[in-house]
Amino acid sequence: MAITSPRASALVEGYLRAPLVHANEEEHRQELAIILNNVLNGKINAKGEVTLDASSTTTTLSDLRIGAASVILFMPTTTNAKDEGDPAVTSRGDQTATLTHASNAQTDRTYAYVVLG
Repeated sequence: MAITSPRASALVEGYLRAPLVHANEEEHRQELAIILNNVLNGKINAKGEVTLDASSTTTTLSDLRIGAASVILFMPTTTNAKDEGDPAVTSRGDQTATLTHASNAQTDRTYAYVVLG
């Protein structure tokens, strides 16, 4: 199952996106200050969730933040994911990564992830 992270609106997962242009300079500075303070508090909008495909050895992870040099880190959020271990990222490209893992019928091997770079 491909997981997609939307990036089209001003708010993404509750985080304000930095406007490139703004009609009111004071409001623009305030919005930029809010965004910068969120970044300093660790709110960098780099997270997502993926569930490994059942009965398959690969899962495609689709996320607009992924690039060829991205680092993708995983944290299991279900018992079956913890028992599985982290999937291997065997390829990365423009907005996609291939995860390689054991094949079994479990449908709840779910991980939170972050994308850096």
